[in-house]
Amino acid sequence: MRIGLFGGSFDPVHKGHISIVKGALRSGLVDIVVVIPTVINSFKQGKILLPAPYRFYMAKDVFESEKVFVSDIEYSIDGVSYTAKTLELLTKRDHIVPFLEKKGVKSRKAKEEHSYFWICGSDILPSFMTWYKPDVILSYVTLLAARRPGTDLTVPAELEGHVLTFDIDGIEVSSSDIRRRGDLTDVPGKAKEFIKLHNLYELPNPLDKVSEEAYVKFCECANSMYFILGRKRLLHTLNVGILSAKLAAIFGVDTDKALIAGAVHDCAKELPIEVQRELAYKVSGDVFSEEKLLHSPAGAYYARENFGIDDREILDAVTYHTTGKGDMSDLEKIVFLADKIEPSRTYTDLTDIRAEALKDLDKAAAMCVKAVKAKFESKNMPIHPLTMAFMEQLGL
Repeated sequence: MRIGLFGGSFDPVHKGHISIVKGALRSGLVDIVVVIPTVINSFKQGKILLPAPYRFYMAKDVFESEKVFVSDIEYSIDGVSYTAKTLELLTKRDHIVPFLEKKGVKSRKAKEEHSYFWICGSDILPSFMTWYKPDVILSYVTLLAARRPGTDLTVPAELEGHVLTFDIDGIEVSSSDIRRRGDLTDVPGKAKEFIKLHNLYELPNPLDKVSEEAYVKFCECANSMYFILGRKRLLHTLNVGILSAKLAAIFGVDTDKALIAGAVHDCAKELPIEVQRELAYKVSGDVFSEEKLLHSPAGAYYARENFGIDDREILDAVTYHTTGKGDMSDLEKIVFLADKIEPSRTYTDLTDIRAEALKDLDKAAAMCVKAVKAKFESKNMPIHPLTMAFMEQLGL
C-alpha cells in the first residue's frame, strides 16, 4: 500500500488540514492517509499548544474514516516528537501491520510491503534540511508537497528526486490565527463541537497566569495519563485542571498548584478497584471505604509516586476532591468545585453554580454541596462524615 503520513499539531484542526488530506487522496499518489498529532512538537513547546490528548481526540473526531486513520504513535516516544523518531517506530512491521488491521484494513493488504509519503505544505521545502536528521527521514519517505492554486513550487536542489507534489484547494487559514482571534469560522463542525464541549481556546486564556514550568508538568501528566485513563475521564480531569487554574486566578490562589491538582485529581480512577483500595489505605487508612471514593486518596498516592508530585497542598486537594472536609483550604475548595462543574459535565443544569463560581467561591461550593446532599437523600444514602464537616464549615 501507498501510505500518506500527515503530522502536525492540529491545535485546532482546521479546514486547511482537511483540504490537504482530501487533496492527497484525490491525487491518487496515496491509498490511505495516517494522521499523526504531535505529542511534544520540536518547533512549538510551552504554553503555545494544548496538551496532546485534546489535540489527539479532536483529530480522531474530525479525520477518522474509511481511508483516513489517526495514530497515537508519538505517545511512545520519549522526549521531543522528531519526525525521524516517529517514522522509525511507525514503519516497523510489528507496529504498522496490527495498526492497519485494527483500522479495518484486510490482513493481506496490511502485511504487504508499504511505501510511505510524508504529506506537507510546500512552504517547508526550503527549510527541510534543517530538520532533525533529514537524511534519515528521506530514507523512510518521499515528501508529498501540497501546492496551493496560483503559487510556484520550487524544489531545492538537495531534495531533487525526493519530492512529489499534489494540488489542494486554496484555503488560507492557520491554527495560530484561530487561537489568537477565537474565531472558529474555519474550523470543521466536529472540531467545533469538541472545542465547545471542553471550552477550549477561551479568551483571555485561563492559563496565562500559570508558569511555564507548571504548564510543562501539566502536559507531562496529561501524556502519562493517556495510558491509564479512557478518553472521557482523561479529558474531564484535564478540564478540571484548566478550570481550577482559572478559579485560582480569580480568588488569589496559587494557579500552578491549582492546575496540577485539578489535572491529576482522577488519575487513579480507572485502576483496578483492589489497587485503588491498596493505595488509598496507604494514604488515609479506612477513611475512604466506599468504592466510588477510593480513587481520591489513591490518586494522591499515584501522583506522588508516578508524577513526582510531593506538594502536600496539591496532594490534599486530590485526596478530598470527592468528599470535601472540615477546614477546607481555598485550593481544596477550587478542585472540589471544578470537578463538579467543568465544561463537559452535562448531568444536570449547572448554569447557576458556574456563574456563581466566578464571583463567590464559598457560595458556589455551598450550592454544589447542597446538590450533592439532595442527591444522597433522594437515594436514602448516608452522607460521608467528611462532607458533613465541609457543610458545617460552609454554614449549611
